[in-house]
Amino acid sequence: MRRERIAPRPDWPARVEALGFHFHTLDGSPYWREDACYVFDSAQIDLLEAAATKLHALCLEAVERIVRSGRYAELGLDQRAAALVERSWRDRDGALYGRMDLSYDGHGAPKLLEYNADTPTSLLEASVVQWYWLTETQPGADQFNAIHERLVERWQRVLPPRSAVHFAACYENPEDAATCDYLLDTCLQAGHQAKALDMEQIGWSGRDFVDLENQPIGRLFKLYPWEWMLAEPYAPHLPQTRLQWLEPPWKMLLSNKAILPLLWEYFPHHPNLLPASRRRADIAGPAVQKPYWGREGQGVRILGAHEDAYADTQPCVFQAFAPLPNFDGRHALVGAWIVGDAAAGIGIREDNDAITRNTSQFVPHCFR
Repeated sequence: MRRERIAPRPDWPARVEALGFHFHTLDGSPYWREDACYVFDSAQIDLLEAAATKLHALCLEAVERIVRSGRYAELGLDQRAAALVERSWRDRDGALYGRMDLSYDGHGAPKLLEYNADTPTSLLEASVVQWYWLTETQPGADQFNAIHERLVERWQRVLPPRSAVHFAACYENPEDAATCDYLLDTCLQAGHQAKALDMEQIGWSGRDFVDLENQPIGRLFKLYPWEWMLAEPYAPHLPQTRLQWLEPPWKMLLSNKAILPLLWEYFPHHPNLLPASRRRADIAGPAVQKPYWGREGQGVRILGAHEDAYADTQPCVFQAFAPLPNFDGRHALVGAWIVGDAAAGIGIREDNDAITRNTSQFVPHCFR
């Protein structure tokens, strides 16, 4: 694994915009950059694929144990959330995708930092944009990227043929809008029908969630976190409908960072896991303090070996510090995409800070 400096395509903004990638530059700074790329060898790719697939299997086992034992309070979930999780899990509601964030430097075992199993973004750039970059700039190279094909196949598995699906997101957010529209397109390619609407356009009829035409919503992909759903005025209606959710309610266990201490408890010393606890004193040496819920590094703090926890109004977990590899002053985070129950590809974000945030940049990869 290494970071190579390369020449960007002179017209790269027009090329990526033609793919629907319009948020390549944010606040005047590039989010997508192709003046560099990350290069792996095939053995490293095989290792990442196997590790991510195994970690996902461990996560499913953890969900089963939590549901069986009822340990919802340790994840900050109330009875209403627990009821949604239990019904969803016992009904074996199908899931679509997720992204595992891994610390990996090309040597040793990849380490799980967290699992965004509910509302992961950076999907369009990982699935489509970096693939076109590869085909146009890296002849003879390959890429760990079967995300698009696997998404189309997954839609065919989780839904009956020719299903009607509503897609909802906060469309004023360019990244959320692009992610939701891209997933809608993969659903159409799978032979289903699809309709987009903003989260604020979903109504309640007294019996069903409905769209702007007052038509009942039977299947809904929502790029909106479950913890936000449960805080909305319509939350009391969530258990009253048999609506098929994507992602399903049981995913709220995995997208919650409080799953990390439970994973360490259930699978102690697993080579792809880091020590984690709800108590700072349980983690020897440097640690990372993480709120249960949050996106793009919000509320994440790195603590020194003898540094106490920061006072925080939110419930937090503590995880042993696994520093991201540093290439040319850039800290690289590997995002492993899970589609269905197996790894389907990776995307890399980098930052000049040790914590990956929404200001971090996406850099394409290849392997030879």
